[in-house]
Formats: sequence, C-alpha cells, structure tokens
Amino acid sequence: MAAVTVLICDDHAGFRTSLAALLGTDADIEVVGEAADGADADESARLLQPDVVLMDLTMPGVGGIEATHRIVTNAPHIGVIVLTMVEDDESVFAAMRAGARGYLLKGARKAEILHAIKGVAAGEAIFGAPIAARMITYFHTARPPTQAAAFPELTSREIDILTLMATHLPNPSIADRLGISEKTVRNNVSAILVKLRVADRAQAILAAREAGLGSHPSPSSGPDRYPPRGGGAR
Repeated sequence: MAAVTVLICDDHAGFRTSLAALLGTDADIEVVGEAADGADADESARLLQPDVVLMDLTMPGVGGIEATHRIVTNAPHIGVIVLTMVEDDESVFAAMRAGARGYLLKGARKAEILHAIKGVAAGEAIFGAPIAARMITYFHTARPPTQAAAFPELTSREIDILTLMATHLPNPSIADRLGISEKTVRNNVSAILVKLRVADRAQAILAAREAGLGSHPSPSSGPDRYPPRGGGAR
C-alpha cells in the first residue's frame, strides 16, 4: 500500500522540522513538502498533490483558513487537517466552513496525529478530543438563533468577520486571523453595516452579540502532549 503523502504548512521552521521528523518515524507516511505560509501552501498543494495538508491557522500573509479554502476548492480530494494552538469556537467552525476535515491542537500526542493523517486520507473527519468535546458542548447547549438564521442577508465571509468584530477585534487582527487583507476586511465591514442597516460598528457588534456571536470559551491544555513551538500560541 502506498504511503500517505503529507504537506506541512507552518510559519515556524523549527516546528516544521520537528513535525517532519515525527512523521518520518511512520513508514506509512511520507512528508513530500513544507510551506511557510498559506500562499506557499496553496502553490505547493497544486504542485505536489499531497493526500493530506497539515495546516497552521495564524501565519503572516495568507492565513490557514483562507489557504484551506483555496486548496479544497482547487483540489477537493486533498484532506486538510488544521494543526494549531487556536481552539476557540469561531476558528474551529471557520476552518470547517473552509473545508478542513480535521482539527488538532499542537499539544496532540504523536499517535493522535498519525491516526488523524491516516483517517483523513481514508476519507474520515477527525477532531482531537478537546475540539470534539467543544463541538459536542456547542451543539448540545441551548443557543440563540443560528448565524445563518440571524443574518440571512450576510455571506459566509461577512458572518466570519462579524463574529470576530463581536469579540472586539480590530480590523488588522481580523485580517490576520482570516488571512485576508485589511482592505478586504474594511470593504466587508462596510457591506455588513449597510446590510444590517446600522449606523456604525458599535451597533453591528451589539446586533451580533444579541444573536450569540463572539463568545470565547477559555482554552484548555493537558499533560503528555506533543510540545508546542516557542513564541506563544498560534
């Protein structure tokens, strides 16, 4: 049986190297390339056609969510697994909407990472235990109307931006989180204000919060995990 081919996308060279070494211990997995940002990942995925892409979310330039959308749109047979330190609801569901078939935290055990790669390559959807628990809580907790029902006039991109606006993130941070330009964020914010018929950003945030957007549960962590890269959460 042919090995599962993997492309690693992360802006930290040391993390890419250590992850490639970890994957190299499994004869059924072959790392065929590395990418330092989302644009590089998109180009490398087109060229290498890997079975699986391991994708960080927060990177300079094109971020992981936008890169995931581009890769899945151009090559739907490629399975994208998000491997990140970010675990808030907005990031998890934005990644899923972009087409990710897996979501792991960088504290995942080696066996969990290997299992996810092989599972996604076989067509499964794999989520790490903390992410699965968060999803179960999300869907089993009584919530306000869904985003789509609350704001049917907004596009999925505008919903993503409005959700981040509701957490009081400024435009530069929203652009960084979604891997898009600040100009694109500004244009979308203007469209959101028009569509919601509100006068300013504060009123849009109020409407979003009333619809249940913008909650940020506290991150969790556990022992005996694959060590995160230095420099803080990504």
